[in-house]
Amino acid sequence: MEANKKASRRIIEEIFGAGKYELADEILDPKAIGHDPALPEPVKGPEGLKESARGYREAFPDLKLTVDEIVGEGDVVALRWTARGTHKADLFGIAPTGKQATVTGITIDKYSGGKLIESWTNWDTLGLLQQLGAVPAAMQTA
Repeated sequence: MEANKKASRRIIEEIFGAGKYELADEILDPKAIGHDPALPEPVKGPEGLKESARGYREAFPDLKLTVDEIVGEGDVVALRWTARGTHKADLFGIAPTGKQATVTGITIDKYSGGKLIESWTNWDTLGLLQQLGAVPAAMQTA
């Protein structure tokens, strides 16, 4: 379990947070599937994870992710994380705004044979879009 928790932390902090894409080959099963509601298709295998992380990091070159909490039981690891960065390139068709944004998310990872086989992530996509000015905020403060 500790090895799986370490691997999940490395995905968040090192692959997404620091751009160490090569770690995906070490951590993921070749047939791993990742589910991110912000993406139109599931993320498939190590190459898919590298592409996904690269896309977020290109849009937010100073992207930093931190794991706020991590728990594991059996072959499942759950993480609560925070991401911060400055929007400097296209993201989902949104031109760079130069705005800083902070979002939180939860990821649940499933392992088999020491490799990540499936991952489900839910994060505050709407909050990000509001921070970037891509959609109006539900309520404006005075």
